[in-house]
Amino acid sequence: MERSKITLADIKKLRLERHWSQEQLAEMSGLNTRTIQRIESGQNADFETLKSLASVFEINLSSLNKEEEKEQLRIEEKRNEDIKGLYKFIALAIFSLIFTFFISYKESNWVIFGMTFLSWLVIIGVYSVNTFDLFKSK
Repeated sequence: MERSKITLADIKKLRLERHWSQEQLAEMSGLNTRTIQRIESGQNADFETLKSLASVFEINLSSLNKEEEKEQLRIEEKRNEDIKGLYKFIALAIFSLIFTFFISYKESNWVIFGMTFLSWLVIIGVYSVNTFDLFKSK
């Protein structure tokens, strides 16, 4: 394998060439075994993970495709922004639920609280599915 153009897809090949298990690679790189499994299944890796793997395989980090690295950083930044957005939604939901709880308690009409709760449950559920890509759309 040409060492000048290593991609994340080659990580498994490099590991198998050395007859290492995923657990051995994880131990040598200081990463979690699950992280190795995710990378080998095609998921993105952050910059620190790439540095650890490059060190173990004794390749320069510059050997990894620069465009791929930029794309991974962009995806990572977008994911961080999506998670921040989820936290904002949760904070807004808590505030509105507290507000509607007191209104419902005072009026003894729990329909308002129930509808607000169900609405936020659906909104946060859909946003979470999109943020964490639970159905693995590619």
